[in-house]
Amino acid sequence: MNIPLSNSSLTAAVRTRGGELVSLRNREGTEYIWQGNPAFWSGQNPILFPIVGSLKDGRVDIGGRACEMGRHGFARQSEFTLTDQGPDFAVLELRESPETLAQFPYPFVLQVRHQLLENGFSTTFAVENPGPEPLPFCIGAHTAIRCPLFPGERFEDYELTFDQPEDGDTLLLNSRGLIRGGGKEPMLHSGKVTLDYEAFRRLDTLIFQGLRSKRVSLRHKAAGRGVALDFQDFPMIAFWTKPGAPFLCMEPWHGCAACTGESGRFQDKPHAVTLAPDEWKEFTYTFTLLP
Repeated sequence: MNIPLSNSSLTAAVRTRGGELVSLRNREGTEYIWQGNPAFWSGQNPILFPIVGSLKDGRVDIGGRACEMGRHGFARQSEFTLTDQGPDFAVLELRESPETLAQFPYPFVLQVRHQLLENGFSTTFAVENPGPEPLPFCIGAHTAIRCPLFPGERFEDYELTFDQPEDGDTLLLNSRGLIRGGGKEPMLHSGKVTLDYEAFRRLDTLIFQGLRSKRVSLRHKAAGRGVALDFQDFPMIAFWTKPGAPFLCMEPWHGCAACTGESGRFQDKPHAVTLAPDEWKEFTYTFTLLP
């Protein structure tokens, strides 16, 4: 089911399958969210929960039990329940089921609120632990922004600009999608990355942690139009596309793919969150349209 949202300047759509915001249009009708194409990637804006990225050998130790999950977890393939809505927002919820418990042996409540703003949208993940044991998890977003946005433009006409001077390295993945221990490559130059399909062909994903910045803009170098992502609640940020595809995924992460040398225990994963019984925590990211 698709749920329409609107305010005085924007329209959007939220889908209960996966709990995603799958469309965002301005008053001129420009669509900012990639609409999916299996020739490149059929996804649009999946929610990454309770893992981000790939597990080592497809499994992880959770509470002494070997559990198996596909890349990015099961939320993106789950049917969420609509629990509240208004003209410009929708709240969806996912709870444990026999299918999730077979992969992730914990009760949980994952609530997602998509809210239209005057010139963009915010998404808030709220995770609650209703069970008697500590609840470990990772969470993230995978928002695909159309790039280029307008006819006659090229992917290479766009760049990423962070709000603080940065000279960080990207973490490196191996062929199985695991983060290589100690693997890094210089990528940020004065807080900017000029987009180039060749970098994604070679590296697959650009992954940063420990940055000073909490805001990054994707904008056309000459015209200045694009989007800005605020990711204050997330310690990692990643960018991904398929070479030749007209989109860029901007991904705030709390957690990441397994590292080649990790212990194999979920609670040892970098940036994993653990909630005590009855504890809950919120994570918000915001996209703003740039004129």
